[in-house]
Amino acid sequence: MAIQSIRLFGDPVLRTPAAPVVDFDKELRKLVKDLTDTMMDAPGAGLAAPQIGVGLRVFTYYVDDRLGHLINPDLDLSSELDEEGEEGCLSFPGLSFPTPRAIRAVAKGFDMHGEPVTLEGTDLMARCFQHETDHLDGILFIDRMDPKQRKLAMKAVREAEWSGLSAPVIKVSPHATGGKAL
Repeated sequence: MAIQSIRLFGDPVLRTPAAPVVDFDKELRKLVKDLTDTMMDAPGAGLAAPQIGVGLRVFTYYVDDRLGHLINPDLDLSSELDEEGEEGCLSFPGLSFPTPRAIRAVAKGFDMHGEPVTLEGTDLMARCFQHETDHLDGILFIDRMDPKQRKLAMKAVREAEWSGLSAPVIKVSPHATGGKAL
């Protein structure tokens, strides 16, 4: 297994659009395996290449016992939305929030051998396709929330232990008064 570190919110790679895959070679097959191993270990429903620091349009998914991957995805979405569906992200560990998404998605792209693939999904699978494709475009799920929900999400991010904000260091005064004024 080749489990990789997952990049967390705040890492610039998560906001950078990924480049299309042009070489369907051994390195691409290794990337798909690394993404799959990392996603399954996390565990997660999906993982995009930028989340492990690779700027290519590749993602893996594991939803409803369906394991797969898609390269250079293009989505066709239904107009009907699921406004209240909970969504989380491996780059925001432990957090999930209602995020509006299309209820149905058709994803077209390629497999790791360059063969054309068409995937259809509803509900959680459709949500996964949209979430992971957004990652490839430098868009995060918090960007899809209404302003009120996004504000709550950002507060939770700031309070999360992984958020990068270091806890204040409390120093003990070397003075006999313990830092208190007399």
